[in-house]
Amino acid sequence: MYPNFYYIFKDWFGIELQFLKLINSFGFFVAVSFLLANIFMGKELRRKFRDGILGEGRLMRYWVGKPYTRADYITSGITGFILGFKFLPLVFDFSLAAENTQEYLLSAQGSFPMGVVAAAAFLAFNYWLDKKQRLEEPVEKTRIVDPSHYMGELTLAAFVGGLIGAKLFHILENLSEFMANPVESIISFSGLTFYGGLIVGGAAVLYTAKKRGIPPLHMLDAGGPAMMLAYGVGRIGCHVSGDGDWGIVNTSPKPSWMSFLPDWMWSYDYPHNVNGIGVPIPGCEGQHCTHLVPPVFPTPFYETVMALVLFMILWGLRKRLRYAGLLFGLYLVMNGLERFLIEKIRVNTIMDFLGMKVTQAEIISVSLMIAGVVLTGLARYWKVPTKKPVNPGTTLE
Repeated sequence: MYPNFYYIFKDWFGIELQFLKLINSFGFFVAVSFLLANIFMGKELRRKFRDGILGEGRLMRYWVGKPYTRADYITSGITGFILGFKFLPLVFDFSLAAENTQEYLLSAQGSFPMGVVAAAAFLAFNYWLDKKQRLEEPVEKTRIVDPSHYMGELTLAAFVGGLIGAKLFHILENLSEFMANPVESIISFSGLTFYGGLIVGGAAVLYTAKKRGIPPLHMLDAGGPAMMLAYGVGRIGCHVSGDGDWGIVNTSPKPSWMSFLPDWMWSYDYPHNVNGIGVPIPGCEGQHCTHLVPPVFPTPFYETVMALVLFMILWGLRKRLRYAGLLFGLYLVMNGLERFLIEKIRVNTIMDFLGMKVTQAEIISVSLMIAGVVLTGLARYWKVPTKKPVNPGTTLE
């Protein structure tokens, strides 16, 4: 396992670069998943716009040559101070964050003088840029933008809403853990529930899209394949870092039909996992020196494979379905079914629900499948076309 990029370079290339400990493996793949979701969602929104089903775009007014505002300079100064306060000290003494990067970043530890210097540098640079672009008479211009112009705003809404939802649902699923240490539970980077992120993040995206004039059903269809891809890539981070989202104990012999595959694809001990769970690894020294005994099912790897396959199916269907909402309905059914099946071999918190012993993910996954079936039925009833009518007034039958 590779809790951070230091371990990757050490294992693959035999190089020990201490600063790479700052790049958390799980965080890196989460960032990549958001980037890919941004790319594919934007690509689909641009296609829908070119096909004429998202209207004629929105008129955006902007100024050329207008002086920077006071808020621009304040934001620049604060950004520079934070970067100087936290990150410049690491150039001179990396040991500050070598063992526990998260603890250092969330602490008040840093260098005030370096923060002031960095803030001054940022302010000076922005002053130079301001003078360079400023005109004696600023000019107001207009241009038409397609919905993909708002992808940055939509991605930010997904990130903030997803993070809040993932943390909130984890707390609800583990109330005893939260009550024992509320502050640590809230600020910890671990303990994130996917479905919480999906529900709250999705709601935040829909709210933002509505403000920007993007039809909800088309926004959902554009987001379905992108979210499936992001989920698959995010699970790579879970597997690589060993964040605890693994399966139940698996000591059974590897099936003959898997004989050509590596043993870890059937049963894995997650050495050097980021959570420090398991027993000590003989001869290992440092922070990440445990592995699981006995080994478990590598469920994050299975979910990555399933999610990427489902993404390709959804991406291939996106131009063929006749009505908006059908694609997202299929996404909900596929997502719910995939998670419901993986829960059977995955470690999770068991809850009492209507007299049944189930996990939170099982309840939500079944709900998503039901919602997906309902949405596909309603989409046929609403008949919002996914293609521009051939002639004015023509509708799809």
